[in-house]
Amino acid sequence: MAFHPGYVFKRGTAACALALLCFSLPIATARATTPTPIDWVNPYIGTAGTGSEYGGTMPLVTTPFGMTNWTAQTRQNHVSVSPYNYADTHIEGFIGTHQPAIWMGDYGYVTLMPELDDAKYTPQTRRLPFLRKDEAASPAYYAVTMQAGSGRSIRTEFTATDHCGYLRFLFPKASRAGVLIEATRPGIRGYVEVDQAHREVRGYNPDRQDNQLGPLALPNFKGYFVVRFKQPIKAARVYKEAAPLQDRNDVEGNNVGAYVSFDTGSGEPIEAQVGTSFISMAQAQANLDAELPAWDFDARRRSLKDTWNTKLGLFDIDGATTDQRQIFYTALYHSLLYPRLFSEHGRYYSAFDDQVHDGESYTDYSIWDTFRAEHSLLTLLAPERIDGMIQALLQNYREGGWMPKWPNPSYTNIMIGTHADSLVAEAIVKGFRGFDWQLAYDAVRKDAMTPPDGDTTRQWRDREPHTPYEARAGLTYALKLGYLPSDKVAESASSTLEESYDDYAVARVAQATGHEDDYAYFMQRSSNYRLLFNPKRGFMQARRADGSWALPSDGWTEGDEWAYLFAALHDIPGTIELLGGPAAAEAKLDAHFRDGHNHHDNEPSHHYGYLYDFMGVPWKTQARVREIAATAYANTPVGILGNEDCGQMSAWYVFTAMGFYPLNPASGEYMIGSPLFTRLALRLGNGKSFVVIAKNNATDNVYIQSAKLNGKPLDTPVIRYDQIMGGGTLEFVMGPRPSDWAKSWRGQATARTTVTKAQ
Repeated sequence: MAFHPGYVFKRGTAACALALLCFSLPIATARATTPTPIDWVNPYIGTAGTGSEYGGTMPLVTTPFGMTNWTAQTRQNHVSVSPYNYADTHIEGFIGTHQPAIWMGDYGYVTLMPELDDAKYTPQTRRLPFLRKDEAASPAYYAVTMQAGSGRSIRTEFTATDHCGYLRFLFPKASRAGVLIEATRPGIRGYVEVDQAHREVRGYNPDRQDNQLGPLALPNFKGYFVVRFKQPIKAARVYKEAAPLQDRNDVEGNNVGAYVSFDTGSGEPIEAQVGTSFISMAQAQANLDAELPAWDFDARRRSLKDTWNTKLGLFDIDGATTDQRQIFYTALYHSLLYPRLFSEHGRYYSAFDDQVHDGESYTDYSIWDTFRAEHSLLTLLAPERIDGMIQALLQNYREGGWMPKWPNPSYTNIMIGTHADSLVAEAIVKGFRGFDWQLAYDAVRKDAMTPPDGDTTRQWRDREPHTPYEARAGLTYALKLGYLPSDKVAESASSTLEESYDDYAVARVAQATGHEDDYAYFMQRSSNYRLLFNPKRGFMQARRADGSWALPSDGWTEGDEWAYLFAALHDIPGTIELLGGPAAAEAKLDAHFRDGHNHHDNEPSHHYGYLYDFMGVPWKTQARVREIAATAYANTPVGILGNEDCGQMSAWYVFTAMGFYPLNPASGEYMIGSPLFTRLALRLGNGKSFVVIAKNNATDNVYIQSAKLNGKPLDTPVIRYDQIMGGGTLEFVMGPRPSDWAKSWRGQATARTTVTKAQ
């Protein structure tokens, strides 16, 4: 989700020539032992950039899909600003954050900062400088030494569990030292209390930085925390509005926190364990007791490293350069962060009915971005999570009335379409059965058939504050006309095209649940994308309510007529037919790339490199995806082209490295590209392995000469999910020149039925 689609990344230009970007982690060369998978992760990839049009990633220490992530805080984060930026030279705290992406806000966060001498209550006064050489980051552990003046330094380390952080502070021996706990910022009303006898600081922060974007007030929402110290608290105070309060051990109000000091005469580090919760302070305490039952920082660090190695170690790769290996494993790390766990040992707070329930829950689904590849990747890497992730969406439906499109953690009305339909359809098509399929059909059918409140009274502009949940904005018009009119609904052309795909996803769910009449109806509706094709111009184009064509520039979401020409993911052959056949479509696609219309920094372009498979020239797909992988990703802090978007950018790279991509996720099929490595083995959740071998693979040998699946010739550029899950070997022979492999395949039109006629 890049909000400036005109941004173009060019390697070697000033945009990525900063001196700080020329680095790679000293992994293999600096270690005497063989690196484990986590050692190849470079958490700095995507952390550098100006404004908001960069990766927006952070060097997060967390479990896979962990509820609370921990990072150094180099700036005050908010919507469009991440807590950490690689260019910064000062640290103002260590934050337990829930901000999933640079374009989204944080919620229920808490910050700790070690200090020397007098207490400093504001970010401006407490910030300390550090040098890059004194910082180390991995998914399981972070450490930094900050300069505290007069030749003194403070070292901070931390690791994490699902719901807790474990921090260790090393102060100069016998110094005046303490830790500040910031519960809330200026203008945010919260609570904090100090329990000196139990060595604890407790409180809550109700801030939801995106709360104005959705319809729900959520008066019960709070991010609770309990900070438990190993050492006795020597002295303590609470503060409000940057001023200490005397003779108080608790305070409620704006900009509140606490400061606790310690005896550092022994020279031992001060240790703090932080439990977080969205249920209660008692639950934060229970999370601490369950996940951090002992004071053993190094054991917890090793445990988290083992957890990441288990997940990252699902892949073995050969034939990758050092940079490729680090990009690949970092992409895996990024793709295993979201959606975020939102339940706490069998219970969860719902940001849709403001109540606590029993069950499993997840949040922070950047669905407009991630339905394209990220969730498809999780069906391979984390199948044990899929049922819970879909069930969470269905719980949102029961508790709030709709499945969300970008929960953060509640409705935010960001982006278009109802692509949760695709997530549900993909899970059902792939055979996941740990959720109620009939309830799932009820949810997707409501998306497709029920207009939002006040549908015809507003234009539903993106990020319009305090609107009702928008679902399919303008659906009232679409049910009548077959398309969304640009003079009635914002982003009408993009929405019409993307919702045609959503109709296809709904049809797949209808078919799987025995609703055959609905299946036929929604398959018919999935062809309505054709109503926007203007044959005189050879492009999709918005239409007004009277059927006339709008301006070619009208009606688009983060793109234009080029980016949305092939938006009907479920019926690429149908689009090719509209364009005049494979040769004409190939020429149009050639112009798309040649003339600079492909913006890989934004998701509507992510499948474009794979489209040549449908046009009888799969060798062009092979060349194109190799080029994108080489130019849009790098082992540097600006190594992600555009916003990471909760794993979608990384998922594209992982799939492309494997040699295939889910162009139509709800189909369960993957289009074949050109594998990046000579060998890649994936250990599957069912105990089997799927191996991709690319003989003669090299930088110049990007073209497939032949292919076999489990020893039998494979003559189509398609592989199915069930074939992958069956285990075995996909074997390619690569060469330096295009071949005739799979050139006769054109795909099958899956949405070619009579369209609803425009009035």
